[in-house]
Amino acid sequence: MPLPESDSSVGHSFGLEVDGVQIKHINEVSGLKMEQDVIELKQNTPDGKYVIKKLPGRPKAGEVTLTRGLTGDDGFQKWMKASRFGKMTEARKGGAIIVYDYEGQAIKRYKLTNAWAKSLEIGSLKAGDTSVLTEKLVVTYESMDAE
Repeated sequence: MPLPESDSSVGHSFGLEVDGVQIKHINEVSGLKMEQDVIELKQNTPDGKYVIKKLPGRPKAGEVTLTRGLTGDDGFQKWMKASRFGKMTEARKGGAIIVYDYEGQAIKRYKLTNAWAKSLEIGSLKAGDTSVLTEKLVVTYESMDAE
């Protein structure tokens, strides 16, 4: 469902879709960006002035961090285990980060190419603490496109 032209989106909830499997309860997504190198072309104009032009270069790979509450779902651990033991044909996956509106409809998708789990961090374990335990998954990817 596209947003009206004058409205901005609100990040109500986020999800991760990897090889058709959806994980909808992601609390935070950080580091999601598209970036490319900049090439500086230095030259003289016909009238002798020195100019520098900036041209687009190669796209850069990136990393995104996904945070969610710790649950019994072991999808993050399985993905991490594949890359830890060098099973890169299993670990490299296509997927997308999805932004949902208040009604649960997808309003934006960020497609990741050749993504794999780089690290998995479990939040602080502290006896007597009443805060929610979290797990942070860092995913590295070769390219990202907005859909």
